[in-house]
Amino acid sequence: MSQTIGIIGIGRMGRAICERLSGRGWTVLATDRRAEREAEAMEAGARWVPELGAVLDGADLLVTVLPETDALEEVAAAIIPALRREATWIDMTTAAPERGSKLMEQAQRRGGECLVCTLGGGTDEARAGTLQLFVGGAPATVDRHRPLLEALGTTEHVGDHRSAYLSKLLVNALWFAQAVALGEALVLAAREGVGAETLLGAIGRSAAGGELVRQHGAALLEGDYLASYGLDRCCDQLRAVVELATQRGVPCELSATVRDAYRDALERYGAVDGELLAVARIEERAGVRLARDS
Repeated sequence: MSQTIGIIGIGRMGRAICERLSGRGWTVLATDRRAEREAEAMEAGARWVPELGAVLDGADLLVTVLPETDALEEVAAAIIPALRREATWIDMTTAAPERGSKLMEQAQRRGGECLVCTLGGGTDEARAGTLQLFVGGAPATVDRHRPLLEALGTTEHVGDHRSAYLSKLLVNALWFAQAVALGEALVLAAREGVGAETLLGAIGRSAAGGELVRQHGAALLEGDYLASYGLDRCCDQLRAVVELATQRGVPCELSATVRDAYRDALERYGAVDGELLAVARIEERAGVRLARDS
């Protein structure tokens, strides 16, 4: 590949994306404000560049993979003034739609090309190139960067930049709602003497089954709350969805209830990793444990 890709943000997903793209032949420059990420970036096949400015100068394509909106805005303050006209910026941050899309607009006004490419899936999918990509931006820009997008997964071109940010938030909000509903159902079943494992299998074969049940339901029976994502980030995303719906006058009672369930878990357990910790809190409140070995 002739393109040099600069990846800013070497957390879990940033490292996995480095590994995938470098393994597919791209030259990858990596940076992160945490200098201790250098070894991880190099293990993933990237060349570590300590200074953000040097990445901006050396890359044809910038990719930001940051933990949340505040971090994106901080990095964007350096990217936007320095973005070269021939360069493209692809943001993969799960960011607040209004704030994220404003940054993209600012960059484009300076002559840069921008795409938003929010990510469905985790690090395993990133390394395998099987992510679901919620892409927002001009069709011509999407087409120009399709080889890179296809190296990462399946493209869902959902519209403009704001639509891509929003699509990811809504998908996650639905997932969190399903997690809470599944947890309540399994805990109630266990309290009433119905085996959680038996019920889980039945749910998976029913109209109520889905990817959450089939892929992650069994994790709950092992006491695994999916420590692949921060509980505080789950709360941030649910809060953003409820705030947006409230601003637009859209009923959001269910989303608000799910937000409160995750907020309760955050207050109880702190900002630890665990996408399903809202279910752990339901178990704790009910005095029921789903794990088989309990």
